Amino acid sequence: MKDWITKLTICTVFLCYLLFATENALADKLLSSYVQQFNGLPVFENIGITDNSDKEDRKESFRRFREKLKDTDKLEGLFTLYRNKDSGEVYWEIRPEQLNKNYLCTVTLESGVGESGIYSGLPLQDFLFYFQRVNYNLHFVVRNVKFRAKSDEPEVRSLARSFSDSVLYALEIASIDPYTKSILIKLDDLLMQDFPGLASLLKYSLQADYHLEEKKSYFGDVKIFPFNLEIDSIYNFSSSEGAYLVTLPDSRALTLKVHYSFSLLPENNGYIPRVADDRVGYFITAFQDFPHNQSKEPFVRYIHRWHLEASNSSAPLSPPKKPIVFWIENAVPLEYRDPIREGVLMWNKAFEKAGFQNAIEVRQMSDHADWQPADVRYNTIRWFNSLDAGFARGPARVNPLTGEILDADIIVDANMVRSIEQEYRALMGTDSIFMDESFSQRGKNLCQALREKHKTDSNHAILMPDSDLCYGVESANQAAMGALALSLLQNATPNSDEMKKYVHQYLRSLIAHEVGHTLGLRHNFHGSTMLAPQELNNTEITRTKGLVGSVMDYLPVNLAPVGVKQGDYFPAIIGPYDEWAIEYGYKPHPHLTTEAIAPEAEKPFLEEIALASPQPELSYATDEDIWDINPLANVWDMSNDVLLYCEWQMDNARMMWQQLEKRYPVKGESYSDLRVLFNRVLRYYFRNASLLTQYIGGQYFRRHHAGKDTRPSFIPVSLEQQRQVLATLQKNVFAGDALSFSPQLLNQLVPSRWQHWGNYVPVSRLDYPIHERILHFQSSILRSLLDSDRLHRLRDIEFKTLPGQVLSMPELFDTLQKDIWTEVFDLKQAKPISSIRRSLQREYLSILLEMVLRTSDVPEDSRTLAWYQLRQLHQAIDANLKQQSDNLDIYTLAHLEETSDRITKALNAQLYSK
Repeated sequence: MKDWITKLTICTVFLCYLLFATENALADKLLSSYVQQFNGLPVFENIGITDNSDKEDRKESFRRFREKLKDTDKLEGLFTLYRNKDSGEVYWEIRPEQLNKNYLCTVTLESGVGESGIYSGLPLQDFLFYFQRVNYNLHFVVRNVKFRAKSDEPEVRSLARSFSDSVLYALEIASIDPYTKSILIKLDDLLMQDFPGLASLLKYSLQADYHLEEKKSYFGDVKIFPFNLEIDSIYNFSSSEGAYLVTLPDSRALTLKVHYSFSLLPENNGYIPRVADDRVGYFITAFQDFPHNQSKEPFVRYIHRWHLEASNSSAPLSPPKKPIVFWIENAVPLEYRDPIREGVLMWNKAFEKAGFQNAIEVRQMSDHADWQPADVRYNTIRWFNSLDAGFARGPARVNPLTGEILDADIIVDANMVRSIEQEYRALMGTDSIFMDESFSQRGKNLCQALREKHKTDSNHAILMPDSDLCYGVESANQAAMGALALSLLQNATPNSDEMKKYVHQYLRSLIAHEVGHTLGLRHNFHGSTMLAPQELNNTEITRTKGLVGSVMDYLPVNLAPVGVKQGDYFPAIIGPYDEWAIEYGYKPHPHLTTEAIAPEAEKPFLEEIALASPQPELSYATDEDIWDINPLANVWDMSNDVLLYCEWQMDNARMMWQQLEKRYPVKGESYSDLRVLFNRVLRYYFRNASLLTQYIGGQYFRRHHAGKDTRPSFIPVSLEQQRQVLATLQKNVFAGDALSFSPQLLNQLVPSRWQHWGNYVPVSRLDYPIHERILHFQSSILRSLLDSDRLHRLRDIEFKTLPGQVLSMPELFDTLQKDIWTEVFDLKQAKPISSIRRSLQREYLSILLEMVLRTSDVPEDSRTLAWYQLRQLHQAIDANLKQQSDNLDIYTLAHLEETSDRITKALNAQLYSK
C-alpha cells in the first residue's frame, strides 16, 4: 500500500512538473484541454506569445481571451463566428485549410435612399477572394482570374510574377490557436469600414461628400450555413452639407444596409464550361490561357449558364436533377405575382427543346420567411420603391473560373407598373421628380453620368446601373404610352378588363426579358424584326411563332395602326432565337459524360447548333452592334419594315392628339394632365421619326462565319429605301404642315401648380414653349442625318459599291436643302415662311456654317459640299428677294436677308485651319 501511495505521489509530482515546469507540448495540450472544458470554448494564443514564452504569460493569454469570448454565441458552418451578446462584436475564425482557398464574395445594397441611383437590391460587388497569412496579418486578397495556366505547365511559375492579385485589406490577427493553427480576426476590421466603396458611389451619384460614421454603424443579421456565410452591415454616412435628396428627412445623414454573402466556390461538381460563339449572345467569362496563347486567338471564352443535369440522360426529355428555382419576394404586390410567375415560366418552352422538362420552377416566399432575398442560396424576384428609378434589372453571379451561374436576383421598381395605372401618369409625369416636360433632363443627365462612370471605372468592383436605368426610363414611357393609346384609341378605362390585360402582358414580358439575362443571355436588338408589319396584330401568328424573334430586345408597345384590330401588346411567348440560344447554352452533348471532359471537346457539337444562325428569325445583334448603322438592329422598333411601322405609329400619334383635344381633361381634373399626355405623344412621334435616320448611310450587318453562306457581312441599304426615308422625313418632320395644333389645344397645356418635395413647378415658362419643343426634335433628327459618323460612312460606302446603288453625299445634301428651303427654291409664287420653318432653316444654316468654318469634324468632301450648298442657297435667296420681295411679310424678308448676309460673311472668311 505504501509503495502504491509512493508511486502515485511520484507520478503526481511528475505531472505537476510537466504542467508547470516545462514547455512540453503534451503539458500544453493538457492545460488547453482543461481550459476548454472550463469555458466550453476554444482557447487561442495571443500573437505575442511564442512556443518559447513563459508559462505564466501563456496562462494569462488564455485567461484574457477567455474573458473576451465568455459572453459570445458560437456560430458554426462554412466558417466559425463568435458574436458577443451585448456589444455585437464579432470574431471570424479561419482554419489552416481555409487559407489560400477560393471563395466567392457577393455584395448587395439591401436598402437605399430611393433616388439618384441609390436603390435597394442593387448588386455592388462580385469577385473571387482568398485569405493569406503574412506575418501578424491576414490578407484579404482578390484573385486575378484573367490569366491562367495549368498547375503542371511551366508558365504557371511566371504568372504570379507577371500579373498581380489585389490585396484589399491587411487585417490584424487577434489570436492563433497554437495547436490547430486556426486564426481569429475581428470582423469589424473587415466589414465595419467602407468595404464596397459606398463613399465613392455616393459622391458620384449624389454629388456630395459623404463619409462613414463607424460609431453609428453596426452588424445586423449574421447567419452561417454549411456552404455560405450571410452578413448584414448597417452603415451610417454623414455629410456636412448633404445632397439634394427629397426622400430623406435630413440629407446630412443617411443609412445604407449592405448584405454580404461569402460562399464556397463549387469544385468538382461535374460542371463542364461551354465555349462561347459570337453568333449566339451570351455573357462570357474570358481569360488568357498561356500554354495556348500562341494561337491566333489568345482568349478562352466560356458562356455564363446554370449547371443543369438531366435526371435521365438517356431520355429525350428529362427533368433536371436540380431545377433553377426563382422565389417571388413577399414584398411583391399580390396582383402582380401571376404575370411575374408566367414571365419566368415562359422559358421552360426553350428548355424543352434543349432536353429539360420543367427546368425552371417558381415559388412564393412566405410572409414569415426567415431568410433574406440577398441570401446567395436563393434566386429571387424583388420589388422596390423609388422616387425616380423606374427600371428592372436581372444580374447573375457567376463562378469567374468556369462561367457557371450560381445566383440571380431580379429587381423591379414599382414605378414600372405605377406609370401605367396611376390615371395614365407616367414616370415623367406630374407626380414624379422627373417633372420636366422634356425627356427628363435629370434622367438624361443621370444616365450619361452613369455611362461615363462605367467607362472610367470599368475595372472597379462597383457595378453601376447604367444602361439598365436608361432602358427602364424609356420602358416605363413606352408602357405609359400604350396605356394612353388604349384610352384614346380604344376607349379603355383604367379599371377595365382591357387595361388589366395590358398591365399583365407588360409585366410578364418585362420579367421574361430579365429572366433571360439571369439565364446568361445578352440583349438581341435584332429580335424585334421577325414579322412583317401586317403580321404584328395577327394573334394566330404571334401566339404560336411569336411576336418577336427574341424577348431580349428593347421592345416598344405593339400598337395596331388606325383601322386594324389590336393584337397582343407585348410578347406572349419567347421567340425562335431565344429557343435556339438556350439550346446552344444548355443542350447536353449526347455522347459525352462529365468525367474529365475538356470544354473544347464539345466544339463540333456546338458548331452544328450554331450553323443555323443565317436563318432570319435567328438574327442577332447586341449592344456593341447598334451604332446608327443597321436599321433593323435598334431599340424600341418593331417589324422587318421599320419604315412602314414608324409611319403607322406617327399616324397613331396624330390621331391621339385629336382625341386629346376632345376628351381631356376629364371633368374635375387639372389641365396639367393634358400637358403631360401631350408631351408623351410628342416624344413618341419623334422617337419613331428618329428611327428612320438609321436607313441613311445604313448597312445591314450579320454575325456569320465563312461557309455555304457567301453573302457579305455588310449590305448597304438600297438607294430606293434611302430616298423613301428622306421623303418620309420631309413629310412628317421638316414640312411646314408636318405638325399643326389648334390654338385651343396649345392654350390648355398648363403645368402642375403643386409645389412641394418630389413635385416642382418649372422655373422657366408657364405657357407651353411649342417652338422650342418642336425645334429640339427637328434639330436632333437633322443633326443626326449630317453628323460626322454618318458622313464618313456614306463616303466609305460609295467607295465600296457600284455607282448609283447607294445614296451619295451630294444627293443627301441637295435633298435636305431643297426640302428645308422649299419656299426659297420655288420661285413661282411668293410664300411667307412660317415661324416653325424659319427656326428649322436657321438650324440647317448653322450646321452647314459649322462645316465650312471647320468647327465640326466632318470629311473634307462634306465641307466642300456644304460650301457648294451655301452658294446655291445664297443665289436662290438673292433671286427670290429680287422677284418676290414686295410680296413677302417682314418676318420672311428679314429672315432671308439675314441668312444671305451670314452666308456671305462665312464664304468670305479666310479660315485655313481650326
